[in-house]
Amino acid sequence: MDKTAITLEAISKEIVDLENIPLEEVFEKLKCTREGLGLDEVEKRLKVFGHNKLEEKKENKIIKFLGFMWNPLSWVMEAAAIMAISLALKENKDVDYITFLGILALHIINSAISFVEENKTGNAVARLMAWLAPKATVLRAGKWSKEYASVLVPGDIVSIKPGDIIPADARLLEGDPLKIDQSALTGESLPVIKHPGEVAYSGSTCKQGEIEAVVIATGMRTVFGKAAHLVETTIHVGHFQQVFTAIGNFCICATAIGVLIEIIVIWWVQHRDYRSVIYNLLVLLIGGTPIFMPTVLSTTMAFSFECLYRKGAVTKTMTAIEQMAGMDVLCSDKTGTLTLNQLTVDKNMIEVFAKGVDKEMVLLMAATASRLENQDAIDAAIVSMLDDPKEARTGISEVHFLPFNPTNKRTALTYIDSAGKMHRVSKGAPEQILNLAHNKSDIERRVHSIINKFAGHGLRSLAVACQEVPAGTKDSPGGPWEFVGLLPLSDLPRVDSALTIRGAVDLGVSVKMITGDQMAIAKETGRQLGMGTNMYPSSSLLGHNKDQSVATLPVDELIEKADGFAGVFPEHKYEIVMQLQSRKHIVGLTGYGVNDAPALQKADIGFAVADSTDAARGASDIILIHPGLTAIISAVSTSRSIIQMMKTYLIYAVSITIHIVLGFLLLTAFWKFNFPPFMVLIIAIFNDVAIIAISKDRVKPSPVPESWKLSEIFVTGVVLGTYLALMTVVFFWVAYETSFFAKIFHVTNFNKHQYNLSDEKTYVHLYAQLVSAVFLQVSIISQALIFVTRSRGWSLRERPSFVLVSAFVLTQWSATMIFATTSRENAGNRKIDWGWIGVIWLYNIVVYILLDPIKFGVRHAVSGRVWGLMLDQRRTFSTQKDSAKEAREAAGAADQRTPDGLQSTLGGD
Repeated sequence: MDKTAITLEAISKEIVDLENIPLEEVFEKLKCTREGLGLDEVEKRLKVFGHNKLEEKKENKIIKFLGFMWNPLSWVMEAAAIMAISLALKENKDVDYITFLGILALHIINSAISFVEENKTGNAVARLMAWLAPKATVLRAGKWSKEYASVLVPGDIVSIKPGDIIPADARLLEGDPLKIDQSALTGESLPVIKHPGEVAYSGSTCKQGEIEAVVIATGMRTVFGKAAHLVETTIHVGHFQQVFTAIGNFCICATAIGVLIEIIVIWWVQHRDYRSVIYNLLVLLIGGTPIFMPTVLSTTMAFSFECLYRKGAVTKTMTAIEQMAGMDVLCSDKTGTLTLNQLTVDKNMIEVFAKGVDKEMVLLMAATASRLENQDAIDAAIVSMLDDPKEARTGISEVHFLPFNPTNKRTALTYIDSAGKMHRVSKGAPEQILNLAHNKSDIERRVHSIINKFAGHGLRSLAVACQEVPAGTKDSPGGPWEFVGLLPLSDLPRVDSALTIRGAVDLGVSVKMITGDQMAIAKETGRQLGMGTNMYPSSSLLGHNKDQSVATLPVDELIEKADGFAGVFPEHKYEIVMQLQSRKHIVGLTGYGVNDAPALQKADIGFAVADSTDAARGASDIILIHPGLTAIISAVSTSRSIIQMMKTYLIYAVSITIHIVLGFLLLTAFWKFNFPPFMVLIIAIFNDVAIIAISKDRVKPSPVPESWKLSEIFVTGVVLGTYLALMTVVFFWVAYETSFFAKIFHVTNFNKHQYNLSDEKTYVHLYAQLVSAVFLQVSIISQALIFVTRSRGWSLRERPSFVLVSAFVLTQWSATMIFATTSRENAGNRKIDWGWIGVIWLYNIVVYILLDPIKFGVRHAVSGRVWGLMLDQRRTFSTQKDSAKEAREAAGAADQRTPDGLQSTLGGD
């Protein structure tokens, strides 16, 4: 083993204290240079130190699978299985064994589907997270490149910029101090200053400054890695799961109440034998328990992540989907989101202020104040205007570069010219550069005039200034600054932005522009995109410099009514979000940089735009893959569809529980019928097939922000379930107590008064046919209910997916064939003639027709106002609590604005 290998082995065992030894010794111990490691050396070190990531806890697949069988819904089914096998072992009847095996098979199949779908979701998320994994700018073999942080090794040279999450423990090299947020590691609320030579810890965030550093520890050897294993794993239960749990508990309670009443009626009132008690209890337990609920949740999660990814959005949690569905205000950046962020400079429009300087010189000075590597959009635009990018450094020696930050809004380069004199040149926001100028008062009016002229054409302004530094040190304040010139920057709107904004308004989402550009540019961009020109300066957020027309408006109402704000700093975004939330809005916000992180966290739904910093991604809920608003609006529409699918299922689950429990409880209590649980098991299996198909349904998203409205789900489910239960009882009564069907449709008469029921053979024959008729009626209308609960308006006007229709046709054709052609003594049913099949289908069609009006009536009662979808498919209801808010949403964001201001707030209506 060579000396290098021995040294690295010692470092891997943390024998060497790389945090506190002099910096030069760090390079000596790590056997590296400031030119970075070679690629072969990196491979060797990966074998010694491993990848730069935390240890992953491997989960036991068997235990995970069994976990799907350990929840309250599963316990009910397991209790039913135990009851069935107990009965089978005592009386040794085939049907009891079949019922037991059927329950067991249904339970295992549901658990298997949940297991597979959740694995699919986990794998998809893992792939997406790997794609979104943090990257680091690393120097290897003398060249800078972007690499995944996971392949960093001790000895690598990395570049740290604002917004970067420190990828590994690293000693800072020469340069200006960094301002670093270590709250993720230490809990400190305020950023700390890190000077050259000090250690920047993995997981902390660079808030300000730019420097290079040498990696000294990776993976579990970092301070963050050592602390990670001490942190207990916290199980986060999302709101999606809480909602499903609430519905599941309701169904269990409803079933338990039905079981308790049935025991009292059958055992103590009717004094029937224990077999009758067990049979009827099994019917309620099997039919009333939504055993497929975990399956639906797992399937929907897999579908949701996949669908949103196809739309260009990566979501971190299911709760983010819920928040996105309810979002009614989106605060969007202008540059790069509403516009292309592909800047160009028109040389002919450059304005010169300094004597002895021409337009080419202004452009060259701006390029000198730019980076030649790792450029932002402005640097790239300026430097690309030169014939050769190297011109920006020709004849000068770079001393110090001041990078851009959102507070100062400028860059600066300190350099020594060929004569040995030190100079400094700066470019940035005109106001910032103008404040530096020694002759500000003399040129201020002309500068603003030119800025307004540029802005009138939708052009941003970039100012350039220079100074001499007689002291010859980079920290010297230098001599007076001379304002050199103004450059116009063109950033065209995206071709799809205007259409996307109109689409957002159609969805009840108001889009507000939040930009750091001048007011005139914001208004011109708003005009081009059809957003309106009702823009205000950021000072209005503090109640200052309000326009006279809105001087009486409180700040929160001003923000609510505005189309956007100009001259905004990152801290203003937080204020905008907070004020909108105080007005009961669900607020979305786009962000890019590290200073956007607090506002992204404050927003109900934070969107990290494409190519955003690691800090912004970490603070956001949704990470966008593609630039622009299109992905956001598509994701909003998709999230509303997902919520609608879930509400469809939850209303359906409650309805079926009430239908089965109440319906069969009444039939057992009043007519002493013992219904075979095996038949209910068949219905449960058929329902399972159809329910899984819901995740593939074609859902029409809500035209306004969507929310759960649990009271509506419960009440609608209970009322629809009660109606179906009563219709099943009515069907049984008409068939068993009257000759109505026989006289009208000339089918076999099931009227008990026409038979000698004291004859056991006659009774059994009639009973078995009634079983077939009742269960076919229940099977058909139960699944047909899906088409009612899935629709916001009239069910026949909203076309379902081919998969859902196919599932219904397949299962109900199978049910029809079973009861029309099959007689099973052990199952307790006897086939019925085709005439009865037709009667049952016709009866269910009549029952189905009334389901939509009942649905509308319930929503009217719950909301306290007319269910608008009966007449207008574009309207929706709201509770009295949110009536003012949703009235505004239904009217559309466009109705709040006029092209030139807020005339509606000054009088009128």
